[in-house]
Amino acid sequence: MTQVRPKRGGAAAPEPFWRKDLAELTKREWEALCDGCGRCCLVKLEDEDTGAIHFTDVACKLFDSGACRCRDYARRSRKVTDCIRLTPENVATIPWLPPTCAYRLRREGKELPDWHPLVSGDPATVRSAGVSAHGKVSAFEDDVPVDDLPGFIVAWPGKWPKRAGRARKVRA
Repeated sequence: MTQVRPKRGGAAAPEPFWRKDLAELTKREWEALCDGCGRCCLVKLEDEDTGAIHFTDVACKLFDSGACRCRDYARRSRKVTDCIRLTPENVATIPWLPPTCAYRLRREGKELPDWHPLVSGDPATVRSAGVSAHGKVSAFEDDVPVDDLPGFIVAWPGKWPKRAGRARKVRA
């Protein structure tokens, strides 16, 4: 069943699939929500005292920093045991999803921003909006001792880039 919304003049246009409830998305639609920014593939540290999450600019060993994608997405959980597979059920419980993440935005009832490839039709808009991790990764997790990770803490992955524009609430 296709969702529709009224158009001017009374005609109805199909709703984009990404406006559906996350639990209603097909596997293909779910995967298409990812904008390919690579922020979730960065190592994150949790402060044991406060619970605060700190992003680093150190990437997962499977991260392809040129494409901002996993080099072995299908088998990532076998190769990286702490890789978290996002699902409609767990997306609300993950505190480190970046503010620009489409899964987080849709969970919060917000529109996808204009730079998202599903809206723009162009995957390059993620980079041009300053959202992508492309060119911002300083090392890979296998190259950095765990005790040295605090020296790689950066703020940008947890922030909304100024030139990216803000996401708006979905119109009813």
